[in-house]
Amino acid sequence: MEVILTQDVKKLGSKDEIVKVRPGFGRNFLLPRGLAVIADGSAKLAHAELMKQRAHKEAKIKAEAEKIAEKLSGMVVKVGAKVGESGKIFGSVNAIQIAEAIKKLGFDVERKNIDIVNEDSIKTLGTYQATVKLHKEVLLKMNFEVVEG
Repeated sequence: MEVILTQDVKKLGSKDEIVKVRPGFGRNFLLPRGLAVIADGSAKLAHAELMKQRAHKEAKIKAEAEKIAEKLSGMVVKVGAKVGESGKIFGSVNAIQIAEAIKKLGFDVERKNIDIVNEDSIKTLGTYQATVKLHKEVLLKMNFEVVEG
């Protein structure tokens, strides 16, 4: 029996995937819980059209993310931090501060998509590196500078 999954199912497949299952598993588990629909002729056609539209939208989003990555790659983001007399930072620099600094440059990046390389070593002023995930396939290694402010 072929079914189209409507949600991710552990050890079976991910959403919108067409999989073969045993008839009892499909009828008694997947279909009643709404985890899948039967993959008949019309459902397969609708699924193919949906996947084509989704691929087109995904390509647009990826192209936009690549443009943003190209613009951001040449920039050095400056993050202000309070500094003591010895040059040490009070507290720490985190993804929220970097996201706000990027937003000031005119780009909207969520803080959960920013990963600071060696986050625990940011104790003084200087230049550091972060990885920014703009799209699931577009990662940008970006430099940011911690300045007094």
